[in-house]
Amino acid sequence: MVVLISKRIGFMVITMFVVSVLLFLALEFSPGDVATKVLGPYSSEESRQLWLEAHGYFEPAWKRYGIWLGKFATGDFGDSVRFKVPVSEILWPRLWNTAILGFWTFAFLIPVSLALGVLAGMREGSKLDRVISVGSIITTSIPEFASTVFLSAIFVFTLRWLPGTSSMSSGFEFKQLILPVLVLFIYDFGYVARMTRASMAEVMTTPYIRTAILKGLPYRQVILKHALRNALIAPFTVIMLQINWLLSGVIVVEFFFAYKGFGALLLEASLNQDLYVIEACAMVAVFVAVTSQTLADIGYTFLNPRIRFS
Repeated sequence: MVVLISKRIGFMVITMFVVSVLLFLALEFSPGDVATKVLGPYSSEESRQLWLEAHGYFEPAWKRYGIWLGKFATGDFGDSVRFKVPVSEILWPRLWNTAILGFWTFAFLIPVSLALGVLAGMREGSKLDRVISVGSIITTSIPEFASTVFLSAIFVFTLRWLPGTSSMSSGFEFKQLILPVLVLFIYDFGYVARMTRASMAEVMTTPYIRTAILKGLPYRQVILKHALRNALIAPFTVIMLQINWLLSGVIVVEFFFAYKGFGALLLEASLNQDLYVIEACAMVAVFVAVTSQTLADIGYTFLNPRIRFS
């Protein structure tokens, strides 16, 4: 287990290193473009050269990369071109807001989708299975931008039960989270439920489950002790992948509801060519992706002990 964890962490470090090199080459390999984006298109050539010299852009590329990587490792992401403040002052609060949104989405998504997926897989071909499967397909087929409009039309403009924005301008208010969480839940619920249902249905047809049932073991014990653990292997991997989607894939939801999160920040930075914010968001997104997959691989070994000895 220790060897496996060490390998996964080593792979994580190598991946982050490769991504950092590619990101550095893509966004800072042309110093003239960087100076133009920071100082503006109407800045003089002399001011651009002075800015490049002050920020070490006349140094060799390997030295610049080392300084750039060192600053990233210490949390110094530079200054935002649009907001005129250090990037870290904007990034961490936005990331925390998205973490809050993700927490409440997963708090409802995981138990509901796993429970319904297990029930459908236990009774494959039954009426309950068909209802859950059809509902999962319908919800997954509706994109976020459509469900945001549809739910807003019902709960904001028709029933007037919920606010139409989630800007949290007067402080945190859970009521403003209901619609964003509901949109994300509806879109992602069907995918996780269907994966759980397929995994559970496959486990229920395996010989060891049939043998346990024929031996007279209580059905509840067969499900909870033998079937459920193996059935959760595939859904566990899928759920861990949803962390990456939630971090950068909530742009539509956050923008529609004016929610000040990570996705909205990334969109604002892209529209305004805020170079240092884009760099910071990209590195954070990759770090979260690699970390979540490392944790998924480690957790996978606990659900499937055979992998530990492979």
